This record gives sequence, C-alpha cells and structure tokens, in this order.
Amino acid sequence: MNKLIQKYNQMTVQVRASFWFLICSFLQKGISVVTTPIFTRLLTTEEYGLYNVFNSWLGIVTVFVSMNLFQGVYAQGVVKFEDDRDVFSSSMQGLNLTLLIAWLGVYLLFRNFINDLLSITTVHMFCMLILIWATAVFRFWATEQRVMYKYRLLVAVTLIISLCKPLVGIIMVMNSQDKVTARILGLTLVELIGYTGFFFVQFGKGKVFYSGKYWKYALCYNIPLIPHYLSSIVLSSSDRLMINSMVNASAAGIYALAYSVSQLMIIFNSSINQTLTPWIYQKIKSGKTEGIGRIVNSCLLFVAFFNCILIFLAPEVVSVFAPRSYYVAIWAIPPVAMSVYFIFCYDMFSKFAFYYEKTTLIAGATVCGALLNIVLNYIFIKQFGFVAAGYTTLVCYLLFSILHYLVMANICRKNKLVNPIKLNSLLQITVPFCAISFLAMMTYKLPVIRYGIVGLACVVIILYRRKIIRFVKELLEIKKAPKHTEQA
Repeated sequence: MNKLIQKYNQMTVQVRASFWFLICSFLQKGISVVTTPIFTRLLTTEEYGLYNVFNSWLGIVTVFVSMNLFQGVYAQGVVKFEDDRDVFSSSMQGLNLTLLIAWLGVYLLFRNFINDLLSITTVHMFCMLILIWATAVFRFWATEQRVMYKYRLLVAVTLIISLCKPLVGIIMVMNSQDKVTARILGLTLVELIGYTGFFFVQFGKGKVFYSGKYWKYALCYNIPLIPHYLSSIVLSSSDRLMINSMVNASAAGIYALAYSVSQLMIIFNSSINQTLTPWIYQKIKSGKTEGIGRIVNSCLLFVAFFNCILIFLAPEVVSVFAPRSYYVAIWAIPPVAMSVYFIFCYDMFSKFAFYYEKTTLIAGATVCGALLNIVLNYIFIKQFGFVAAGYTTLVCYLLFSILHYLVMANICRKNKLVNPIKLNSLLQITVPFCAISFLAMMTYKLPVIRYGIVGLACVVIILYRRKIIRFVKELLEIKKAPKHTEQA
C-alpha cells in the first residue's frame, strides 16, 4: 500500500488528473448502470419505455436549445482564449441562458402543438428545458476543470450527484402513482439544485454576460455542426422513438433495456476517448501520426474482446438487469453491442476532421447515417418488430465508420500525413469480431458451450495479463494535452 501511495505522489499533475477523470467517468455512468435493475423492477416495460422515449427527445431537443455549446466549441475556446478564459466562460453561460429563454418563449407560444408533436406533457417539457440548461451549466464548468487539471472538486461533485439521482428517483417513484413523471422530476430536482451554483461561479469570475466577440465565435463554430450533433442523436435515439410509435411503449422499454446493457462498453469507450483525444491532436499537430496506429489498434482489440464477452453473456446480464418480462431483449443486444465497437471506430477516425475543422464533412457523414437509420427503421421494424432496430443501428454505424475512415484517409493525403490506421489491420480485428458476435447468438440456448467459451476468454486474459497491464500503463502515460481539444 505504501508503495502505491508513493507511486501516486510521484505522478505528475497531468497523469494524476487523467487517472481521476477516468474514475470520474466510471462513477458517473457506472452508478447509472448499476441502478438500472432497480428501476426495471419498479417500472413496467411500458413505463420504462415512456421514460426512455423522454430521454430520446431530451437528446434531440438539447441540440436545438443549447446548440451543444458545452461540447466542441467550449473545449476549443477555453484553450484558445486561455488569457481571457474567465470572460469567455461567463459569456458562454450567458449565451446558454439566452438560448434557453428564447426557446422557452417559442414553447409557450406553440405549447399545444409541441406537446402533441412530441407526445409529451407540459410538466415533462418544463423539466426537459431545466435539465438542458442545468446539464450545460455543469458541462461548461467541468470542461474548465479538466483543462486546468483541477480534479478534486469535479470528482466529489460527480460522485454526489451520481448517487443522488438514483436515490431521489427511487424514493419519488416508490411514492408516486405517475412513476414516469416522478422519475423525471427526481432527475430535474437533483440537477437544478446540484448544478445551478456553477453558473454563478463562472459568471462571478468573468462578470460578462454578453460578449459579441465570443458569442459570434461560438455561434459560427457550432451552427455548421448542428446537423452533425442532431444526426448523432437521431442515430442513437430514433429507434426507440419509432418503436414507441410503430409498435408500443412496452416494446420500446424492452429495446431500451437491450440498448442500455449494450452501452456498458460505452463507459470504457468514453474513458479511453477522453485519454486519447488530446494525445492524438498532439501527434497530428507535430506531424508524427505514424505512432497513433499501434495504440488505436490495441484499443480496438480491447473494445472488440470485451464486447464479445458481453454478447456471450447477454442472457445472464438481462436476467440480472431486469425481470423475466424483459428477457426477449437478449436478441437485440448483439447488434447494438457490435454498434458500440463501430462507434469507437468512427470516434477515432473523426479526430482528424475535427482537428482540421472540416465541419461540413463531419456533418455530411453523420446526416447520411441518421437518414439511412430512419429509412431502415421504417421498413424493417414494420416487418420484423423491435429487434430489427438493433440491426439497422449496426448497419448505420458501420456506414458511419466507413465514411469517417475515408474522410480521415483523404485528410491525411492532402496534409501529407501518414495514415496511422491501416485498412488491413482494421479488417483483421473487425471481421473476426463480427463473425464471433453473430455466432454467439447461436449459443444462447446452449449454456454449457457459452460458459466454456467465456471461461476460455478468461484464460486468455490471465495469459496476456502482463500485456494488458502494460497497455493500461501506456494509456495513463499519455498525459500531455495539446491546444486542440474536442468532445463532439
């Protein structure tokens, strides 16, 4: 223990911060995942479906109301305007609040039309607007803390809020007849109380609500990216909305569980992504992109391997996460889990486009994927039911990855950079992963074979434990953050 403490104390502030940001990400998403079995037992499949439909609309409406200012443009701006960071931050809080008030006015004018369009109540819509504002307030502050390597307060706040959300939600759901509204109100209450103070913290430092210079910079940067942000949300949410509309809320709830279980690896994806993003930008900036490939390929192998284990254990995982009424969700897990792998792929490929600010190309690729998803969902959900949505999602993220790979290759060629991710290496990981994932479904009714395969996978982990440990250490040592950052 003393040796571990000594090693920790010897870490640079960047490495220490990276470690805690990784823990922070796990806490935030991990607690949500762990509490899923509680809510699936407190809510019927229909109620769980309606709650997830609300979350799907929340993601879409967020793009319009906040313009996702807390993502790419803010992360860029706090570095670009480092000498005037406080003013930039307070003006972004001002712009975010202004957008909220403007959209609140629009909603009040067309309340009945919007409620009917989204199949939502006025109470739910007010909660949605509050959640959008409060989340953006926190994301501004959290990004600033990350850039400045101030991790202590961020980790503490994340832990407290992540614990309060499910605890308050459970109490309110158990003591309410309208359980869906109770769940939504619980989230709203926690975020409003927990995050509002950060608005005054950043505004108190900068003391500037309106800045023509910074508002113009933010709007000019983010407006071209709205199709990208919107299409990304549509790509991940349209299936639940269309299942709710074309089948029923109960089917949407079952599919939402499959989606949530499959997204377990997103926790790892996000953590790795946050670590690699600044390092990849540094490599691009220095022109030494050849070193990126080995790390990215190792990450792809890591993501593929653990997604395969999740797919093999889908029946057991669903049994833990939900009662028997959700069991049919196992058949939607494999395609959605495979989509998680391709999400990680396009995340890695898109770094080049974001670095060179090729927002039109980014938006074009995302829009194509989203439109295809809607068309395929409309065709196949009608014919094959909600499970088909998993396969349409997989096809779209595969296309998405291909388009982003082509964009990356084109950017590397035009800027005379080495394409770090070779197609042969990529196929050597992707093709076996897809084949094994499809074969895994054939073993769902053969538990002995499945357990044997998972046991073999555990043996592989033990045999290659040193390489895995060495790889994790290498990720932790990727610590220098460049001036180009992105969270899109």
